[in-house]
Amino acid sequence: MERLGLIGLPNSGKSSLFNALTGGAAFVAPHPFSTTETLSGVAIVPDKRLDALSAMSKSRKTVYAHVEFVDIAGLVAGANAGEGLGNRFLAGLREVDALCMVLRAFQDENVPGESDPGEALGILELELVMADLATCESLVERRRKSARADKSLLPEVEALEKAIAVLTAGIPIYKSDLSEETKEILKGSFLLTNKAVLIVVNLGENQIDESDEICERVRELAGGSIDVLGVCVQLESEAMALEPPEREELLAGLGLGDGALTRVAQAAYHMLGRRTFFTTGDKESRAWTFRAGAKAPECAGVIHSDLQRGFIRAEVIHWDELLKIGSWNAAKNQGKLGVEGKDYEVKDGDVLEIRFNV
Repeated sequence: MERLGLIGLPNSGKSSLFNALTGGAAFVAPHPFSTTETLSGVAIVPDKRLDALSAMSKSRKTVYAHVEFVDIAGLVAGANAGEGLGNRFLAGLREVDALCMVLRAFQDENVPGESDPGEALGILELELVMADLATCESLVERRRKSARADKSLLPEVEALEKAIAVLTAGIPIYKSDLSEETKEILKGSFLLTNKAVLIVVNLGENQIDESDEICERVRELAGGSIDVLGVCVQLESEAMALEPPEREELLAGLGLGDGALTRVAQAAYHMLGRRTFFTTGDKESRAWTFRAGAKAPECAGVIHSDLQRGFIRAEVIHWDELLKIGSWNAAKNQGKLGVEGKDYEVKDGDVLEIRFNV
């Protein structure tokens, strides 16, 4: 399971977001460094497609996909040089697969900290850039020496030199114009700004109507291509404490639909390159996680290794078409099930039944 690290300045609300997403118990207090240890928790990825399939099949059990969130100690200016809990913060970041930056927009005179999300983004990016620059400068000399005897290291040396030029200009790798090939080579250096990024702007209740405007400004500052979601973490946390019917009523009354936490979990899941196929029946309907681009035997292996080892074929139909028909048996009788072999690339939203022989 891929891990997404929640990072932010003190009192940004990242620990509250972690608790709301995972049902965790990260300590939250209105002072810096209430989080001093790295905590991990698993969040359900809500999926209305699965809900509909489960209802269609009258499944006794519904199993959702999951994504792991990691709450990492807060960052302050100078973290790259060890200020605050900087060293612990950076060590935790290197172990995650992607970053979720939590930027505070709400204002509360009783809670100290930066409340301008643009300023917060600038501080976070600078600390990550400085940490990466130190890493690259340390690595490049060693790689140059090794490349004298091993010419296969020359592409890595070139990639590190390009990264140093970008980072020296104060630009994170994810905002740079470096080629995808160069970024792929740099993955071996575990650079912080070479990870995928999701931004959550923590809004006050009085800012919900301004969410689009606030998020658009942050998106422009972040380079324009990063997913930015506005969330009133306090309100969503209160909603999560309610029973589902009351939660839905509260969110609907506020015009928040399914709630922003659903969007955060889904955005994180997709950003990590995860996709979903389904199995459905009267016993269970389940969302299975696979990497984007995987073929049918690999997806069969997600269910059980024997299914991959003895894979014969997959019977496939997209979830929405199956719903229109009304049942798996009806789809089979109507000849609507595709019969796919080992080269079939599974699509997000496919419903599969695997035929195998071990």
